[in-house]
Amino acid sequence: MLKKMRRRFILAAMAAFGTVMAVLVAGINLGNYYRTTAVRDEMAANLLAREQRAFHRPEAPLPPMADMPGGGPEAEFTTRFFAAHCDRTGHILFLARDHISSIDEDLAREYTQRILSMGETKGYYKEYRYLVSMDERGITVLFLNVADSLQFMRSLFFVSLGAGIISLFLVFLLVLFFSQYAIRPFVENIERQKRFITDAGHELKTPIASIAASADVAAMEHEGDEWIANIQKQTMRLGRLVNDLVALSRLDEERPFPEMAEFSLSDAAWEVAEPFAALARAREKRYSQLIEEKIVVNGDEDSIRQLISILLDNAVKHSDEGGEICLEIYRKRGRACIQVENSCSLPRTADLDRLFDRFYRVDESRSARTGGTGIGLSMALAIIQAHGGQIRAKRPDGEHILIRATIPLAPFS
Repeated sequence: MLKKMRRRFILAAMAAFGTVMAVLVAGINLGNYYRTTAVRDEMAANLLAREQRAFHRPEAPLPPMADMPGGGPEAEFTTRFFAAHCDRTGHILFLARDHISSIDEDLAREYTQRILSMGETKGYYKEYRYLVSMDERGITVLFLNVADSLQFMRSLFFVSLGAGIISLFLVFLLVLFFSQYAIRPFVENIERQKRFITDAGHELKTPIASIAASADVAAMEHEGDEWIANIQKQTMRLGRLVNDLVALSRLDEERPFPEMAEFSLSDAAWEVAEPFAALARAREKRYSQLIEEKIVVNGDEDSIRQLISILLDNAVKHSDEGGEICLEIYRKRGRACIQVENSCSLPRTADLDRLFDRFYRVDESRSARTGGTGIGLSMALAIIQAHGGQIRAKRPDGEHILIRATIPLAPFS
């Protein structure tokens, strides 16, 4: 349980930091992308207007590039672009390639036809940011070389991503180191609770045994006395409760079963189920079972037997009068399934997830009548978790409750 608590703490811390880093990296790169694109679009729009003016009014002087937004004194030499002037049908009339040398006429025509076929007015195409203008005079497509901007965006993405991954790894190491100190108060509190339960259990055993012995002597002297019979009954119930609490406290230890071995779950289930089948029939309840042969698991056999006993005892006690009880043991996807279903009229408001909470009772009056301690299913949960399995309760319909526990099968079984 302590390992699980530490893993959850580390997972929560890393999920929080990872989310922050992902948002930060995405924010930086998206912000840079939209900012760079806006600057390049502004530059492309100015160059497009300049090229349209040069094509339609060749006698008019052109504004210097240095005066354009995003230009500068070296803009005339560093800005690389070309433009294609077309008629309204898309036929290329003229290609302006004075400011670029890496694109020949055939490639410029290919790029232009590709952009016109896409039907987009602006975007990125290879190493260029293109802008399309359509009016009554025709179509003009401007290609602005933005290789340096694209390279910067790629470099920023990989640098920020790498920094995020390295930061995530370093934070993981720090969280892994400091997590043992962060959960130490919880560990100490749990240890104190376990020591208290164990010590209290041992201290209570002596007076309970003394009360039971005294009640037995009094019962022999006053045979048939209902008060003494009630003392005996409640003493037995209190003794079972103390034993269950001590056993549950031991199940909460880091390794409750230090020595696990392979055993036949099928054989164990047959032996455990036999007395419960007889008990169910004696109480006029319909009992059935389906146990698959040769199911072998690795674990503590006594605790698994106790698990099956808890589930069957719970079903016998809480099934309706004349109800049904069914035990099934089978393989499924590399796991052994232990399933107990019984008829039971639970209220619709019952929280099935809380059935495994200690001392939780769905129906107080019914629990008192059946004499349960309220921690049987808690022990079942602890046993299953100690074996690396899972246990769930569900309601197939309004008249039945089904509890299914799964544990890994033994290797090569």
